[in-house]
Amino acid sequence: MTEFANRRRMMVDTQVRPSDVTKFPIIQAMLTVPRENFVPDAQREAAYADVMVDLGGGRHQLEPRTLAKMLDAANIGRTEMVLDIGAGLGYSSVVAARMAELVVAVEEDEAMAEEAQTQLMDAGADNAIVHTGPLAEGASEHGPYDVILIQGGVETMPQALLDQLKDGGRIVAVFNEGAVGVVRLGRKAGAQVSWRFVFNATAPVLPGFERAPEFAL
Repeated sequence: MTEFANRRRMMVDTQVRPSDVTKFPIIQAMLTVPRENFVPDAQREAAYADVMVDLGGGRHQLEPRTLAKMLDAANIGRTEMVLDIGAGLGYSSVVAARMAELVVAVEEDEAMAEEAQTQLMDAGADNAIVHTGPLAEGASEHGPYDVILIQGGVETMPQALLDQLKDGGRIVAVFNEGAVGVVRLGRKAGAQVSWRFVFNATAPVLPGFERAPEFAL
């Protein structure tokens, strides 16, 4: 077993399983997808640490625990379509692709999107594609989606994304509320999305998900 394979197993045993994530598809994907290939070369040694990894350009890869618990809440099925917003270099998309029928990874940074497409192909994720464009706009041409995952912080949720969610679909996001952050699971019924608390977490706010500034007269 290689050094990085040992680190993957340690990541799962010390970060993922203790966080009450026990679904086999999540565990298996996180044991087998080489996380070190989805970070900048200078960050490979940090790939399996319990921290957000700096991808450059103000973007980050979520901690393994946070991603695992978001996937657990989303409960992706084998026949479902997933929209992965803010995919970065593609790690979350490859992991989700091990559970879903199709994953559409949205990345607006063109260099990251190009690298993500390469990594998806190298990982054999032929049921995942990269859509290059503004994160807050999603990828409506491929939807609607059963599940939407957002790989970063949210202050306000764009209606364009909620419109791309199927009736009965789920959306999982980290909501930044001052110094406190919470992950919420939304479930769509008709035109409405109802949200419930899942766990505490924080993440830098993604472009396009910032709260509009308030001006006082």
